[in-house]
Amino acid sequence: MNIKTMGAVARITMTAALLFAAANLALAQAAPKIKFATSAGDFVVEVYPDKAPKTVENFLQYVKDKHYDGTIFHRVINNFMVQGGGFDASYQQKPTRAPVVHEGRQAMEKGLRNVSGTLAMARTNDPQSASAQFFINVKDNAFLDPSVQAFGYTVFGKVVSGMDVVNTIKSTPTGAGGPFGSDVPKTPILINSATLVK
Repeated sequence: MNIKTMGAVARITMTAALLFAAANLALAQAAPKIKFATSAGDFVVEVYPDKAPKTVENFLQYVKDKHYDGTIFHRVINNFMVQGGGFDASYQQKPTRAPVVHEGRQAMEKGLRNVSGTLAMARTNDPQSASAQFFINVKDNAFLDPSVQAFGYTVFGKVVSGMDVVNTIKSTPTGAGGPFGSDVPKTPILINSATLVK
């Protein structure tokens, strides 16, 4: 191989390496990961700003503000979902910012549905009321997806590690607690911290 050929090969190799690095960087930027350290163990979620941009921006701001630290999973229904992010261990609701716009249909069109392991925004009967609370589906819940008749619930991420911890949470014994008549873990499950994974 002559010097000219060696130079061309080196340029091609360098270009390929730069493209690979750029692709990895874009992927990392497109799918931030958040680690939830809980009293039941740790799990990691991945969120998708390319599919539900305002929802993800809202969620990440709550993470950065440490809003989720010290909150509990206050609603746990085995074979359905686990919900948290709104109340502290004394069942006091934490203050939130203004609600985020509902992006359920947009996210579903881009492939996000309420299937087992996915992360979605909790809300009241008002579809435009989601703020900080979220839930993790622990089974396929197609009836929560947007449809012609209903707004449904915005899916914006999924559990990428520690689903065994989520399954432990879903199986915890529940009853009445604080202002809630049922579905509250008898042993509180605390979110010690929610942090961006570097």
